[in-house]
Amino acid sequence: MEKKILNNYGSFDVVFTKGKGSTLWDVNGKKYIDFLSGIGVNCLGHNYKPLVKAISDQAKRQIHISNYYLSDIGLVFADELLAITGFEKGYFGNSGAEANEAAIKLARKYGQLNGGAKRKTIITLENSFHGRTLATLTATGQEKFHVDSFAPYPEGFKTIRANNYDDIKTAFDDTTAALFIECIQGEGGVNLVDADWAKAAAKAARDAGAIVMADEVQTGIGRTGTFLASDFLGFEPEVVTLAKGIAGGVPMGACLFRGKAANVFVAGDHQSTFAGNPLACAAGCVVAETVSDLNFLDRVNRTGEYIRKTIKDWNIPFVKEVRGRGLMIGTQIDSSINPADIKVRCLEEGLCVTTAGSDVVRFLPPLNISDKEVNEGLSIFHKVLQEFSAK
Repeated sequence: MEKKILNNYGSFDVVFTKGKGSTLWDVNGKKYIDFLSGIGVNCLGHNYKPLVKAISDQAKRQIHISNYYLSDIGLVFADELLAITGFEKGYFGNSGAEANEAAIKLARKYGQLNGGAKRKTIITLENSFHGRTLATLTATGQEKFHVDSFAPYPEGFKTIRANNYDDIKTAFDDTTAALFIECIQGEGGVNLVDADWAKAAAKAARDAGAIVMADEVQTGIGRTGTFLASDFLGFEPEVVTLAKGIAGGVPMGACLFRGKAANVFVAGDHQSTFAGNPLACAAGCVVAETVSDLNFLDRVNRTGEYIRKTIKDWNIPFVKEVRGRGLMIGTQIDSSINPADIKVRCLEEGLCVTTAGSDVVRFLPPLNISDKEVNEGLSIFHKVLQEFSAK
């Protein structure tokens, strides 16, 4: 397999063949509980019947058309997404990195239109992660991603520390085009951003003439218990980027605009061949309708609270903290244990998890995971943590 597919991901020697709900099976028939959901992509789990039907029905009608034309289902999905989020306009893409590239380009153009060539700096947060293109890598506030092999990196990015009020006193001036906030730093360690700080930082940016953008590639689409994580932070961004769970597993991203950002892009500014194809939009309609339901979001919050409380109540000596919001959960491990080793043992025992930062085991289960699957997964996680405690 490695000889045929470049192993950029450090993939495990596990080949999955099917899934149902939050459960997967490999080629040997072994069962796994999915606490990863394709890194938050399979937000409605595997083989979710309404999603499968929508994709199947759309495939029979139309999979793709050029963006020189409009698709009926694309217009429906755009209306639904804008109505749910309160944004005015949107751009569909294919991934989170592409959505963030669109936001970066919009911020640069906004700066040019509202301050000239000097207004081009985009401020992001330390420990953030925005993607793996050259621009989004540069925007990422983690030096480990800025490897020399890919240099030189684009200019015009600066980082500040999340939740640090001193940093925002001097961060913004007439060279600032945008503040770009990752609402919870997923790849950085499931680090929470304080709502009061986010509002203060957003005000400072706007006072300096900049716009405010939210990277919700991982936190959006109900992952954190509200449809958008920026809703509970309350800083009301002019731009928000979405991807991962937006179409339940079909590749898609979106960049939404309002207020001062609504009319920055014009025809030709940003385009993509596959963007917003009818198949992805049909899937997106099912996700939007399902996840925006307040009862559904309430269960996301209750399930997340249950998982975090359960892990805390185990009182495992090397577990420093259990944090997160909704079903974006990080278990911080002290330096005596390598989280990557825990990830490997979990997989061997039939549980899919991942890591974040240098010391966190991360859970991103499907938003509709059943109580039974939650408890099965937690049972495996507990067993693995106890093994490491006994060493």
